[in-house]
Amino acid sequence: MDYVVSEILGRVKGMRTVEGLTPNDVAERLGIPVEDYLRYECGEEDFSVTFLSSLAAIYGIDLMELMSGEKPKLSYYSLVRSGKGLPFKRLSGFTYHHLAPVFKEKEMEPFLCVSEYMEGNDKGEVEFASHDGHEMDFILSGTLLFKLQHKEGDETVENEFTLNPGDTIYYDSSNPHGMIAIGGENCTFLAVLHVKEEA
Repeated sequence: MDYVVSEILGRVKGMRTVEGLTPNDVAERLGIPVEDYLRYECGEEDFSVTFLSSLAAIYGIDLMELMSGEKPKLSYYSLVRSGKGLPFKRLSGFTYHHLAPVFKEKEMEPFLCVSEYMEGNDKGEVEFASHDGHEMDFILSGTLLFKLQHKEGDETVENEFTLNPGDTIYYDSSNPHGMIAIGGENCTFLAVLHVKEEA
């Protein structure tokens, strides 16, 4: 297991314990089965940044506290030079660099993301996730296959888009959505998340 991921997993479980919550309590607030939550907490299932954002909102802390273990301190501005930012790599082929890790009380979470192209991606099979709030993705290079599901009455409708450099998609991320790089190369994009705070 990657050192950074193992550290994050320790904080995920630690925050739940500090807050006096059971795995069932957290799973209920996330809107997922407790078995799924436990797989995330134990590192058996690859978690996303959106999963961590949702947890941070539940605990009333900044996402960076879960990712780095440090509380952001800046309140006027945060400058991140090209190629820098707080890195985070998922098992599923996504690499993130948080672009405002030390700015406190953020109203959005900006990331530079790379979706790695893998053999078989062009089949169009994506893993869906959802989280409260909204998200905007702006494609910088490569091609991204993006899928979004929503309900129309009792029916689930799936929209599919091929996004190229310069394209932007803004969406209600509480709907299941997923994305993969297609076309034989990695896709780099700017993702900005706004996760609603827990009441």
